Amino acid sequence: MKKKYFDELTNAMNYLSLKKNTIFIGQAVEVPGTAMTNTLKKIPKKKLLELPVAEEMQMGITLGLAMDGYVPISIFPRWNFLLYGMNQLINHIDKFEVMNGSKLKPKIIIRTGIGAQRPLHPQFQHIGDYSESIKKMSTKIDVIKLNRPSQIFKAYVKAYSRKDRKFTILVEYGDYYNEK
Repeated sequence: MKKKYFDELTNAMNYLSLKKNTIFIGQAVEVPGTAMTNTLKKIPKKKLLELPVAEEMQMGITLGLAMDGYVPISIFPRWNFLLYGMNQLINHIDKFEVMNGSKLKPKIIIRTGIGAQRPLHPQFQHIGDYSESIKKMSTKIDVIKLNRPSQIFKAYVKAYSRKDRKFTILVEYGDYYNEK
């Protein structure tokens, strides 16, 4: 049976939720609000940390949780929203090792998306893709675009298991939730 994009995202989130040190953080993780919320329905409530719309604060909390030994899965439903967290992402997370040495080895998984354009176009402030820009601006952040259902689970396992001290941004395509 062919794997579905949405189902693979859900499977990956369920897999990560079984890890003792993971926590899911962001907007609409505990309450409905985005398509990503639906991939978290089976996650225990104690693993979900709902935040207000405050992206820079969210990214700062994400780093703090990682420094405390958690592996946060920080969810920004769109790249356009993640832009508000760029100060923390580029000036703190990407530069963490150079500023702090090798004593702490935080691990961060960032989940974001390119907004769906079908069946209704949400306008251009919701469909940005800044993957290439972030790749050029960072040295310790791996940006993985999730083009096919078959790569999703493996990409999240890699993000959780990596030993190379890189942080991971996984980029979803909103249109694929119902199309692939």
